[in-house]
Amino acid sequence: MKSYQFEEYGAPFVENTMEAPPVSGDEVLIKISACGVCHSDIHIWEGYFGLGGDKKLDITGNRKLPFTLGHEIVGEVVAIGENVTNVKIGEQHVVYPWIGCDDCSTCSSGDGHLCNRPRALGVDVDGGYSDHLLVPHSKYLLDYGDLPKELACTYTCSGLTAYSAIKKVKPLADNGSLMIIGCGGVGLAGMAIVKSVTNAKVYVADIDPEKRQAGLDAGADAAFDPNDRDQFKELMRLTGGGVNAAIDFVGADSSTKYGASILGKAGKLIIVGLFGGNFSMPIPMFPIKAIGIEGSMVGSLQEMHELMELAKAGKLNALKLDERPMQEAYNALTDLQKGDVVGRVVLKN
Repeated sequence: MKSYQFEEYGAPFVENTMEAPPVSGDEVLIKISACGVCHSDIHIWEGYFGLGGDKKLDITGNRKLPFTLGHEIVGEVVAIGENVTNVKIGEQHVVYPWIGCDDCSTCSSGDGHLCNRPRALGVDVDGGYSDHLLVPHSKYLLDYGDLPKELACTYTCSGLTAYSAIKKVKPLADNGSLMIIGCGGVGLAGMAIVKSVTNAKVYVADIDPEKRQAGLDAGADAAFDPNDRDQFKELMRLTGGGVNAAIDFVGADSSTKYGASILGKAGKLIIVGLFGGNFSMPIPMFPIKAIGIEGSMVGSLQEMHELMELAKAGKLNALKLDERPMQEAYNALTDLQKGDVVGRVVLKN
């Protein structure tokens, strides 16, 4: 099996060849046909999250090097363990990557993606920048029907992350207004999903005019430049004093500050992006405006099943994809790091 790995944090990828892992018990071996490239891959490759200033959160942990990134995975079942009865060799599936220990109260409650002892594919253990992948249990394989495989794989992270965040604000956004901050890969995935989840007026904000246009093309009712004070005033006028909810798909100090500033009373900001930094706001504004700020990390296996049903039913809008050969994994990651990508990069074998 061939994998594109980094042997040191921040170093170029190396093409390594090894034996495909043996399969036993509940395990399934997948021959990978496509894998999406996610902005969080950059942080894992760098080995840290920026916390503002010179502060960094080290996330190297117990990860073994060399390491294979990639968690938006789709492929064909080529081998199964002796306990596997619900999937067959030759079937095509997307892979839910947010795997926990399967032995704690968090996992038992259905929130394995929030487990304190995670085994997430492409994050904690080797992932999909490869031609084969060992999945620890067949329950993490989902049918994607007649969807293109290149699109189906993106739902396991960018789609799922957006879907889970939108669900968190749905009670506020319904019959109201929702701001999508950041029209990169995950933000546009949110735009592809949002109209199937809420009837809110949906606005987008981005500092890049090309990405604002991408948000409009994806169905936004209006687009705003967060740095333009006149546009801020126009948004306040349109919404009668602020949006009911906002989702920050960037996660920078400037984007989060903007998200908090545009909330109306009793509004909620969901922070999804992991760009890095910190922000502050006067504490009295929380009770005065009765606002809430909440983090959201990917989504549960149950939410993954819900999202795939929406996708297979044709209820999600198109998503702009940038398809590249798997051997271009390193160039794709660095292009994303530089901000030279509009839409979602998908690597193909």
